[in-house]
Amino acid sequence: MKKVMALVLSMMLVLALAACGGDKKDEGAAASTAPAASAAAGGTAAKSGFVGIAMPTKSSERWVKDGSNMVKEFEKLGYKTDLQYAEDVVENQLSQIENMITKGVNVLVIANIDGESLTKVLEKAKKANIPVIAYDRLIKKSDHVSYYATFDNFKVGVQQGSYIEEKLGLKDGKGPFNIELFGGSPDDNNAYFFFDGAMSVLKPYIDSGKLVVKSGQMKMEQVATLRWDGAAAQARMDNLLSSKYASDKVDAVLSPYDGISIGILSSLKGVGYGTGNKPLPIITGQDAELASVKSIIAGGQTQTVFKDTRELAKKAVEMADAVLKGKEVQVNDSKTYNNGVKVVPSYLLDPVSVDKSNYEKVLVESGYYTKDQLSK
Repeated sequence: MKKVMALVLSMMLVLALAACGGDKKDEGAAASTAPAASAAAGGTAAKSGFVGIAMPTKSSERWVKDGSNMVKEFEKLGYKTDLQYAEDVVENQLSQIENMITKGVNVLVIANIDGESLTKVLEKAKKANIPVIAYDRLIKKSDHVSYYATFDNFKVGVQQGSYIEEKLGLKDGKGPFNIELFGGSPDDNNAYFFFDGAMSVLKPYIDSGKLVVKSGQMKMEQVATLRWDGAAAQARMDNLLSSKYASDKVDAVLSPYDGISIGILSSLKGVGYGTGNKPLPIITGQDAELASVKSIIAGGQTQTVFKDTRELAKKAVEMADAVLKGKEVQVNDSKTYNNGVKVVPSYLLDPVSVDKSNYEKVLVESGYYTKDQLSK
């Protein structure tokens, strides 16, 4: 009986040891595979990256194109993107950017609504070590803006002013002509560059009397159009026409943006411009939006400034990619754009003046629009 009991105990001991050995083997396997899985996950994140893109609104055709162009370019490089539009509501944009930070984006590309509203949210980005690229609109009052991708905004205004100068024959001494001035949104830093650029051309003619501003409104705070709103521009033009041009005609209107130009044009047509002996004045614009290009072809709006957002999107993506990879970021301006805290290193692209004489070469031949789009 004792021999039987000893045999049973021996067998139980062998089984127990085998079980312990199996447990340790399994634990070892788990320990060896867990780090591998973690490394694989980390490798994927490092390879692709995550980009937050904050755009101001979908109500402007150009911002829709900017957003989609950037998503396309980032995805070509393997990046994941989060594209958000705030519909020109500052609080929406702040919330969207905070959400992107919480999601763990590796870089932020921001076209702001209000250039001075992002200071606090960018402090959160700074604490999370998330670099920030300002896109086309300078972010102000923050030291946490790594780079700025935009067009030569002063040159945009110069092109608008020079177009008016040329078409009125001001260099040849013609005049006087009546002109009214419109500015962009006062919370957008670019608006001041556009206006200053245009006035660098126009003001000498105003001072000499060759250009007459019958309203007397010649300062940015008098001519600004909040949120670049075409309806607000139309209402202001209605007031100007009824109060200052009952018996005189407007010969030119400086407009900084196509959406504003459409509002101005609607106001002018409402009181008979474009018919009979009342030709439409010269009306400038910017962004080469489809409706305005069609208007130019039809003889309504006169000019726009084309800013190829495909190229701007590529430049912003190049900047973000270089920042994330620790490479040198290409800039061509390190003096102009002081945001109140620092001078932001910038890359400026060239704008192109477009009217009826060159829209096909600039817009169609470049593939920005098709002939079919412009003929519908």
